[in-house]
Amino acid sequence: MKKLYSLLALFSIALTFAQAPATYYNAANGQTGYQLKTALYNIIQSHTTISYSPGLWNLYTTSDRRADGKVWDIYSNCNFTFGTGTGGNQDQGSGGNTECQFFNKEHTFPKSWFNNTSSPMYSDAFHVMPTDKKVNSERSNYAYGIVGTAGYTSSNGTKRGNNVAPNAPSGMIVFEPIDEYKGDIARNYFYMATCYQNLIAGWKNNNPNGALFLDGTSNKVFEQWALDMLYSWHVADPVSDKEIARNNAVYAVQRNRNPFIDHPEYVLAIWGQALSTAQFNALATVSVYPNPSNNHRINIETEQVLDEIQLININGQLMQQIKKPNAQNNTYTLENLPSGFYFLKLSSESQSITKK
Repeated sequence: MKKLYSLLALFSIALTFAQAPATYYNAANGQTGYQLKTALYNIIQSHTTISYSPGLWNLYTTSDRRADGKVWDIYSNCNFTFGTGTGGNQDQGSGGNTECQFFNKEHTFPKSWFNNTSSPMYSDAFHVMPTDKKVNSERSNYAYGIVGTAGYTSSNGTKRGNNVAPNAPSGMIVFEPIDEYKGDIARNYFYMATCYQNLIAGWKNNNPNGALFLDGTSNKVFEQWALDMLYSWHVADPVSDKEIARNNAVYAVQRNRNPFIDHPEYVLAIWGQALSTAQFNALATVSVYPNPSNNHRINIETEQVLDEIQLININGQLMQQIKKPNAQNNTYTLENLPSGFYFLKLSSESQSITKK
């Protein structure tokens, strides 16, 4: 029964994944490593620049609205109300010296790291999120990290204090979001590393906190300790319904997407060789395309030798089971697929992975 519950849970999670336009990621098919990152850069870098005000304020009413109509703030437990143009708990330029007075716009990737008001980073909605004004101020431009002893804690448990992340430089003061939003933050950073691949290598020395987090390259982008931490956050806090809805809302206005919300597996496919913290599933870099299929045929590209391919329908029924499948140029092909929603379970030696 435990296996059945796990499979049903997997189906439930997969059904909530964001849906990009059918051909949106076609140019990235078959790519891995930093070549995949460059392919994604070419897809997402050209986008509509939203105005900092009122553009972001207006967007937040759809991208960051809780089910109860209040503002979804990742730093506090406040019940902020939206304004209409102005009003509500929107920051008006004064006040906000205590928590839950006003919300404003938080550059989760600090603006001082990329030269403050530089466009389009300054108003890129994927990393600029509504947060409590007081907590935002406490964060300042500190890097994210893992806090040992907190000097400040917000109402929802967000902390500022000394950094105890493994292998981080000594003496760092950092800011730590709660576990519920660590994956959101990590995917914001992977987005920034990709969307601004042409610029980010030059940002390392703009700010001392940024210099401890960025490595000065356009490929790896992050110092080793930071990359390992971001990846661990990405894995521990998977893509949520909140992120999916936000990705779609931002896309509707900004006309680009965060690929690491649509395809969480891209993180390992790009940075896997640079990680140093764990044993990773080699099958995580498998590419399945076209997805969705437009000709009842899919390709499964992987450098791993597959022992078995299972095609499972949405009801959990095994539709095809291919043991010791044959590949051509590292590509396995399934043909004559009936229309529908399916899961692929791929197995290689002692590892397996399921793809939708």
